[in-house]
Amino acid sequence: DPGELSTHDVEIAVSHCGICHSDLSMIDNEWGRSQYPLVPGHEVVGTISALGSNVKNLSLGQNVGLGWQSSYCNHCSLCMNGDHNLCREAQPTIVGRHGGFADKVRADATSVVPIPDGIALDTAGPMFCAGSTVFNPLVEYEIKPTAKVGVIGIGGLGHLALKFLNAWGCEVTAFTSSESKASEASALGAHNTINSRDPEQIKQAKDRFDFILSTVNVKLDWNLYLTTLSPRGRLHFVGITLEPLDIAVFSMLGSLRSVSASPVSSPTTMSRMLEFARRHNIQPSVEKFRFDDANDAVDRLRSGEAHYRVVLER
Repeated sequence: DPGELSTHDVEIAVSHCGICHSDLSMIDNEWGRSQYPLVPGHEVVGTISALGSNVKNLSLGQNVGLGWQSSYCNHCSLCMNGDHNLCREAQPTIVGRHGGFADKVRADATSVVPIPDGIALDTAGPMFCAGSTVFNPLVEYEIKPTAKVGVIGIGGLGHLALKFLNAWGCEVTAFTSSESKASEASALGAHNTINSRDPEQIKQAKDRFDFILSTVNVKLDWNLYLTTLSPRGRLHFVGITLEPLDIAVFSMLGSLRSVSASPVSSPTTMSRMLEFARRHNIQPSVEKFRFDDANDAVDRLRSGEAHYRVVLER
């Protein structure tokens, strides 16, 4: 029994839930922060089934989504500035709480995002983690439509990054270690591809990119990628690499290059992302499994063969 619904919370009847590599990391306690029993699932789609007495911005039966974070303090300077995703008291959906592999989920109403008409509910789940993660830096760093952007890794995050960046107006280059994915990358929105296993190809891209978005969780030769940045270019991480970055400051200093990283977006930016996706008909490429087959779905994601996200449905 979850008890009485908090005055500022809502209850969501879950219809769909995406499965993210972060779910696998939590299942395996890869980050040392898992609490068992653990209910995964932080790409939640459903309808509002109950409202706390103080919730005024949502309504019963409304289609909504929930991502990595389920609660904020709502009073710190970051929250007051709209940067809820940076709140030091933010509570992750699957850390000390129960996630979306369930019939119902509860969350602070501030963290719950309405899904606009025109967004397909059966593929919307990954937008609330993967989508918001790759969309966030486009807004945060004011990426220009004229920018030349590289994307490292064409997987669950990377395939959405290609779609967003193409619609944003950028010249998009996909770095991929798989020759078989070159044609797929083009279909997803890449104008060019570079074989990330070929250092000579990477060297030929010297001083080329204004922005590189890394979506991978493996260690690469980051100093080599830094050479492909133009002056004032930025290498930005949204994929979580557990190994420390080995970066030569000298190669950054002379050209004002920078390295940065970011988490999922704020709820406000998620709403902007969904409107942008609706306008440009962007949706994740997914494979669907029934909730009863959740273990098979998790195994499919672990295999590395999923194209490109996995979603559970009723």
